[in-house]
Amino acid sequence: MPDEQKPGQSAPVKLNQPVALSHGTLQCESLMASRPFYEEFLGLDVVRHGQRSMLLRAGGYWAVVCLEVGAGRVRPVGVHNHWGIDLESREDVDRAHALAEEHSDKYGLQKVLKITDQHGTYQFYMQDRDGNYWEFQHVNPGRYDKFFEDGDKFDI
Repeated sequence: MPDEQKPGQSAPVKLNQPVALSHGTLQCESLMASRPFYEEFLGLDVVRHGQRSMLLRAGGYWAVVCLEVGAGRVRPVGVHNHWGIDLESREDVDRAHALAEEHSDKYGLQKVLKITDQHGTYQFYMQDRDGNYWEFQHVNPGRYDKFFEDGDKFDI
């Protein structure tokens, strides 16, 4: 149970009571140039809800806010700061990887990294036209819920 404490461990004091983790934000140079990648290639639902912003999501309430900041103003990120998208099977990851290589010019992909099978994840990363990293992965269903059910495995 996530709320159970280990012997000798005090429960954290939670100062706030969030209802949900609702969104994150990424930057792009141009909404018009980036939208086809999000909508067509990644397969996300996309809606432009502001003059300089649009929302991206794939099922559920949680969304990514894409904020247009203009040419040359996107802040660089590394591959460990990426957005993960789960696919149904390893074959779907293979297919997505082949499509990324095939359509990299059309969608302005800067990098398509090789597929790896590590820490229970079959996946690859790609870097979009704006320098944001995306991961297509296949993991066992309920993987993240199980991490929380099992609780901390290591002390901080």
